[in-house]
Amino acid sequence: MTILDAIILGLVEGITEYLPVSSTGHLIITASLLGLDRDEAMKSAVDAFNIVIQGGAILAVLGLYRVRVLSMIRGLLGRDAGGRRLFTNLVIAFLPAAIFGVLLDDLIEAVLFKPWPVITALAVGGLLLLGMKRWQDRVFAAADGDDDDDASHARFTDIEHLSWKQALTVGLLQCVAMIPGTSRSMMTIVGGMLVGLRPKQAAEFSFLLGLPTLGGACVYKALKSGDEIAALGGVPIAVGIAVATVSAAFAVKWLVGYLAKHGLALFGWYRIALAIVLAGLWLGGIVSFGPVTDDQSPSEPASAAVASDAAPASN
Repeated sequence: MTILDAIILGLVEGITEYLPVSSTGHLIITASLLGLDRDEAMKSAVDAFNIVIQGGAILAVLGLYRVRVLSMIRGLLGRDAGGRRLFTNLVIAFLPAAIFGVLLDDLIEAVLFKPWPVITALAVGGLLLLGMKRWQDRVFAAADGDDDDDASHARFTDIEHLSWKQALTVGLLQCVAMIPGTSRSMMTIVGGMLVGLRPKQAAEFSFLLGLPTLGGACVYKALKSGDEIAALGGVPIAVGIAVATVSAAFAVKWLVGYLAKHGLALFGWYRIALAIVLAGLWLGGIVSFGPVTDDQSPSEPASAAVASDAAPASN
């Protein structure tokens, strides 16, 4: 892997990790176009690399949401009740992914890292976001039409006042993102909205939930694939993490601003378009889902090259 490869993969990871568009689909295309999935050893190394550079996405959220992180630290010290409640809810939301991610990781890689499951997940996710936009417009219109401000506010909650049941619901929906192509951020943003968070707050809870989730995925993959990661060398990994940090910070800031004014329909249409493009590239033999042998046709793909969305509950 060259430094340029690391920069490109870091940029793609950072931009797509927190957007509800599936980093898996983008990384599959990128790795294939860079020729990084034709060799089995390199494929395994790229799998690990794409998980480890999620550390950059973690650093971006830690920097942007340092006030909330410090609030949670104060909460653990008994000095901030709201911070302690937020920390507890994040732990509750993280536990399902921690349990099912470890139990199902190998099975998912063997069964679902294939073209049609990924492409189908992209398309179905797009339809889900289009449906959520219609639901969101209806619910918000009803809330805005309430004459009683108390009645309007009662429809929604905020991050600090989520119940443990609401947090658990978001955590269970996050497990759906172990299906490659689904998107962790999509499921957690949708989950947050379904339990009563406004879009901006749902996105913020999704970002904060990414801290333990992506962190766990990085550690798990590093322990599981230490030899492959070591073979890449420290420089490409450091460059990938740095680029992912900067690009993720810009993506998060943009998404929060966008969701505060608009809905999720844009991402729904984008996911559907990406599914069509990915299917066309694969059927045309341009993009591979793994090392391709001489006797392997597009209808007989190897396992997918990228493990971002379905690593123990990553994006």
